[in-house]
Amino acid sequence: MPKNNILIVEDDKDIRDGIGIYLENQNYNIFKAGDGIEGLSVIEENRIDLAIVDIMMPRMDGIMMVLKLREKHNFPVIMLSAKSEDIDKITGLNIGADDYVTKPFVPMELIARVNSCLRRYTKYLNKDESTDTKEKIYTVGGLELNEDKFTFKVDDKSVKLTPTEFKILQLLMSNKGIVFSPEEIYEKISDDSLYFEEESSVSIKNTIMVHVRNIRKKIEINSKNPKYLKVVWGIGYKIENQ
Repeated sequence: MPKNNILIVEDDKDIRDGIGIYLENQNYNIFKAGDGIEGLSVIEENRIDLAIVDIMMPRMDGIMMVLKLREKHNFPVIMLSAKSEDIDKITGLNIGADDYVTKPFVPMELIARVNSCLRRYTKYLNKDESTDTKEKIYTVGGLELNEDKFTFKVDDKSVKLTPTEFKILQLLMSNKGIVFSPEEIYEKISDDSLYFEEESSVSIKNTIMVHVRNIRKKIEINSKNPKYLKVVWGIGYKIENQ
């Protein structure tokens, strides 16, 4: 099995090299860039499976870089920032990042998040082409999610989802009508919960809220008056056919 290619975009060389060493020890191929412009150039010239992107960088910051790469690519993105304010995290998630780590961080936490995102992305890419088994397809109204082929349609039109968005919809559509709290959703879509235990309740709620908002923009005619992805105030979220 070929190694996964990880791009580290960080203007601090010591941090960039340090992350690279830890990930190389996990048997990943590493690409490096010092800013967003260099990062986009690496992406265009190589197959990248996951990017770790710092927010504050010269020439082109991480926010602009992720906005541009999301125009063409769906691989997971983990954002780094020295700031701990929720506004930075929400901004990163809003533009299409899958996860967020605040510096300074424990190396094993970052590795756990990388592993978790890559597992989701690998399943997303390795669509099951077998015709011998019945495909797992979930439908709710005009929504159709194929769990085996990792495809999603709204009114028969294919919609592009990030792996995290797909995982959330897979959970909710396979349990139609059941309400899941943000904490339950976060735990179920995260493969390495050991390193997520220290996430605050507010942080988890904000993370899921932003992902839900992004999903609604893709599946709802009017995201402010959703037909499918409903909030149960004070409890959580559910999928239902109105």
